[in-house]
Amino acid sequence: MHYSNRWGGSFEIQHDAPAEDQQSSNMQFDPPTPRRRKELVETQLGWLLAQRQYRKKNKENCAEFCVSVCKMKCLRWVLLAALISVVVTGISMIVGRRMTKREEPAPKADNYTVALSVALQFFNAQKCTASCPFASQFRCNSFSHIMSKSAGHLTKNNALPWRGDSGLQDGSELSDLKGGLVGGYYDSGNNMKFHFPMAFSMTLLSWSVAEYGPKYKAIGEYNHIKDIIKWGIDYLLLTFNSSAPSISKMYSQVGISQRNSTNPDDGYCWQRPEDINYPRPVQTSTSAPDLAGEVAAALAAASLVFKEENAYSKRLVHAAKTVYRFAQETVNKAPYSTENQMIAQFYNSTGYWDEYIWASAWLFYATGNYSYLAFVTDPNIYKNANADLKKPGFRVFSWDNKLPGAILLLSRLRIFLNPGYPLEDMLGRFHADTSKNMCSYLRQFRVFNWTKGGLIQLNHGKPRQLQYAANAAFLASVYADYMKESRVPGWHCGSFYFNISSLRSFAASQVDYILGANPKNISYLVGFGNKFPKNVHHRGASTPHDGHKYPCTGGWKWRDSEAPNPNVITGAMVSGPDKYDHFFDTRTDGDYTEPTLAGNAGLVAALVALAKSNGSEGIDKNAIFSSVQPFFLNSPPPSAWKP
Repeated sequence: MHYSNRWGGSFEIQHDAPAEDQQSSNMQFDPPTPRRRKELVETQLGWLLAQRQYRKKNKENCAEFCVSVCKMKCLRWVLLAALISVVVTGISMIVGRRMTKREEPAPKADNYTVALSVALQFFNAQKCTASCPFASQFRCNSFSHIMSKSAGHLTKNNALPWRGDSGLQDGSELSDLKGGLVGGYYDSGNNMKFHFPMAFSMTLLSWSVAEYGPKYKAIGEYNHIKDIIKWGIDYLLLTFNSSAPSISKMYSQVGISQRNSTNPDDGYCWQRPEDINYPRPVQTSTSAPDLAGEVAAALAAASLVFKEENAYSKRLVHAAKTVYRFAQETVNKAPYSTENQMIAQFYNSTGYWDEYIWASAWLFYATGNYSYLAFVTDPNIYKNANADLKKPGFRVFSWDNKLPGAILLLSRLRIFLNPGYPLEDMLGRFHADTSKNMCSYLRQFRVFNWTKGGLIQLNHGKPRQLQYAANAAFLASVYADYMKESRVPGWHCGSFYFNISSLRSFAASQVDYILGANPKNISYLVGFGNKFPKNVHHRGASTPHDGHKYPCTGGWKWRDSEAPNPNVITGAMVSGPDKYDHFFDTRTDGDYTEPTLAGNAGLVAALVALAKSNGSEGIDKNAIFSSVQPFFLNSPPPSAWKP
């Protein structure tokens, strides 16, 4: 049987129909011949004559039979009574057993499902909690089932007793923002709020929900992940005038850390966020095409997650359009971190064209507006993103480089809707480049180095490599699911053909490494498994929650202590091992033990993609297309796609 390849080209699948099925489908009943009809008539007549003879003989013996029946009458009633007794007893026993039968236990969750529930808890530990005057009561707590009726401050029943309200004065000096920049997430082991990676984290989490919403529901984490996203999105709405049609600035960061400084700041001090008493300046950007693009992507992606909340979803779309316009219309465009060491030393942005493509793709899916798609399929835009350089680094999906994720997201459009001309040329190119990215993840092509223990080194041997591996695992899983949903069994890497299982194996190997299948036999996800880091580089987790407010330098003794953290920051994925698979559980070296918001977002996305729970597998093909109108283009069929 031949099927046309929905991605261009063709392939052949042979189906051998079972011989028995084929034979049964060809069987017909032949009409009886005259001789056969005569035989049937004779047979029927013979049966009738036999019945007549039997009735005659039976009548002659009737009297004798009646006498016998009379003699047996009493015995029959006795036997009938006994039979009824047995039947009633049997029915009672069966009904009793069924009523007392216990329900079968639910199937045991797989490791990915368990790890997902663990990893989500990290975001609750990172919340900059506040009184939330601008948000719903649901948003103002770490977990939906422990909401505070006071709409804001964390209650005594909070699942993280060592966390409380903090950052209540963030942005209070801003005259144009009532209530300041309260809320959001602390980025990592410090107490700073970096809006660029925070926005990327929310985009990535929203993407995972858009693809795997039914799976989140089956696992029982759907409301939790939505709460996590909403907490971050509501904060991002504060970073610019989200209700205005246009803006001229946005806030990019809260808190600073100056190198070699002895002044109290987020780098010099080691304190719980609840105990901060030093100034936390806010960074402002008047040129931020990258930051604005990422925030636009986050808001647009989240609008799909909250599609059923019509008013809120529309608010997010409006805000996404506003900040997207700022990203494109800013004069003298430059990355938001340019000439600002308060930002560049932590999250230095290397460009903004990838954010343009990323944001345009999400706005198209959120609005169905063709102009966003027309922009993103302009060949010059892709060229400006340095896609032509073919350097391995451009294949690495991260908070700084959105290109691999963006072109996969746009390939989705070609795979499932196939709009054809005039979009086919660029969509086909996105699709082909996505396939090449997947090929680069396969070890046999040696595009990237690998540790001996099996971890791909997507950051070229530099520290903190787990977050990149987790992101790649997510992309590989999503692409595999796209192929499965479109009934395409694999893809080509040059002259080599690979089955979908190759991508799934890659994704699983990287996540398994993170969860403990590594030379150290240690889980790099805190709280998962029997062995995980105990000295996480994290101010809140390492400082005792003992009622004592430690000053700026008073926490240094906890930072330098060799004792395990007094507070377990469950769900944190630490930076991970070096390029030799070596890992040192040392609090003072964040290159091994510090978690980040973006790192955990990638892990959550990879875990939900791999998880199998209650029979829920694969993607939700239609959710992302909920706002996209059908393509009615009089276009020729696309040319055959070649890897």
